[in-house]
Amino acid sequence: MSRLLPRIPRSLRRRLILGAALLATVAVAVSQLIGFVVLRSWLLDRVDQQLADFHPPGPAYFDALKKSIPGERPGVLPSDFRVYFYDVSGRRTDMSLGADDKPGPRIGDSVARLGLHDGRPGTVGSISGDGRWRVLLSSGPGGMHAVVALPLDTVDATMSKILWLNVGLLVVTVAALLALVRWVVRLGLLPLTRMEHTAERIGAGQLDLRLPDTDARTEIGRLGRVLNSMLERLQQALREREASEARMRRFVADAGHELRTPLTAIQGYAQLALRRERLPVYEQSEAHQLIAQNAERMGLLVDDLQLLAQLDREPSYERDPVDLLSLAADAVRTAALHGTSHPVDLGPLSDPEGNGELDVVEAVGDPHRLRQIVDNLLSNTRVHTPAGTAVHVRVGETRVGADTCGTDRPGVMSASPPLPDGMPASVVEVADEGPGLTAKDALHAFERFYRADPSRSRAHGGSGLGLSIAAAIAEGHGGRLELDTAPGKGCTFRLVLPARPPDGRSSGAFR
Repeated sequence: MSRLLPRIPRSLRRRLILGAALLATVAVAVSQLIGFVVLRSWLLDRVDQQLADFHPPGPAYFDALKKSIPGERPGVLPSDFRVYFYDVSGRRTDMSLGADDKPGPRIGDSVARLGLHDGRPGTVGSISGDGRWRVLLSSGPGGMHAVVALPLDTVDATMSKILWLNVGLLVVTVAALLALVRWVVRLGLLPLTRMEHTAERIGAGQLDLRLPDTDARTEIGRLGRVLNSMLERLQQALREREASEARMRRFVADAGHELRTPLTAIQGYAQLALRRERLPVYEQSEAHQLIAQNAERMGLLVDDLQLLAQLDREPSYERDPVDLLSLAADAVRTAALHGTSHPVDLGPLSDPEGNGELDVVEAVGDPHRLRQIVDNLLSNTRVHTPAGTAVHVRVGETRVGADTCGTDRPGVMSASPPLPDGMPASVVEVADEGPGLTAKDALHAFERFYRADPSRSRAHGGSGLGLSIAAAIAEGHGGRLELDTAPGKGCTFRLVLPARPPDGRSSGAFR
């Protein structure tokens, strides 16, 4: 059954052309049909009017009744009229008016067999041939009737010519419409064609190209804008994926490089320690000590890598009230016990006017992880600044803003997105009076395995994962860790967390 149905074109252009041409053809055909019917009705009305206006002469009824002049009487009637008479009993008489070489109408021998109503015209066939007649029954004197007839040859010939003319005109019109519709559709789909060519070039690798037609007043233009937006997002996602893959490759390479150093040392000292019969006791003890140190360093590096992987995958933090002032005081006390080469003090966070008071500052989070951030920042100041450099730890509350903290602004670097402007924030600052960092080093400070001084010894400079871990923990608490530095002006690391409101619920996006 499906094979008998016409196959619908799959091309949008062909469907539009076929649909438009079909609709136009139907419209032209319907208009021609209406004109044909109206013209035919008008011609028939004209014939009917001629029949209604013609009245047989009165003496003809009596002549027909007397049957004194049988047969037809040519030359009596105008044009092609024919008149047939019926007597009082309803039977047709032998006399009729009008004569022609055309066969007469096929009418009955009695009024009852005519099938006509008085004053209402009808159409009958010819006695022979395909001709048709229009007939009208009218009453005469003395109960007689007459049938007046006119041939429809002229009407039929006219309608036949009109019909063939309409058919020819329809064919020409359809052909012209097909050509016109094809041109109009081609012109209308030209933006889609340009989009197609542009998409082919984008698919070939030219990812920076965009669709040219983006007029919001047209459907194709709106489609172009949506596709361009989608292409921007896809290209951005592709760039992010490439950057992520590059970071992953660099991370794996850096991790391998970091692990290779202690592994090489362990392997070398282990081989040295195996030759016990050739080594003095003190050299064996030194080899064992170095093996233990490198194993410990490698264990710490592996622990950091596992922690980073856990923070990236699905961090899990406690949600407890944390007194940041007590936390910072404990961290300062611990840092003082590790040595006196860097004097550390604890003070309040200054407001924009330079005033501030030391008071309890609370946030919601994991106290152990937050303490880990502060300890890491204090450890960095001892490792990366000269001996005698003063370190200042400040704790306070403020609101996120361009002149305080939590937003992106010139000179401030962070690995986390900015916080909502005006949000109440609890802040812990660790600032040193050291040499500071250059803009390039500050830009990469939170990258994994990054060292501002590549030649620094790993034994004293760490693996370059501390700030990455601290930034990940801060972001996991709905805050961020930011760096404010400049050459010769020291470094200020600022831990910004959503402040704990009076009802005890965190005001930030804490995961």
